[in-house]
Amino acid sequence: MYSRVLLQDARTGQRKTLTLCYPADAEPAAGFVSVLSPVGSALLGLRVGSSARWSTPAGGEKAAEVLAILFQPESSGDYAI
Repeated sequence: MYSRVLLQDARTGQRKTLTLCYPADAEPAAGFVSVLSPVGSALLGLRVGSSARWSTPAGGEKAAEVLAILFQPESSGDYAI
């Protein structure tokens, strides 16, 4: 949880940083998206270079490429078993 990714919109080329979080901590306007949201669940398990696809609340389709994983708690030693 709290992994941060850099995405590039497949249609517009716009880049955006998102942080995956618990539903209670979600603030989409600030870039914090719930892992249970369509975009959050689409990002789970992806690697750099992978594409995510999800449906918007209005019924449209979105797609973005993962350009970078900026932070991953497990890689930094947080939450280690």
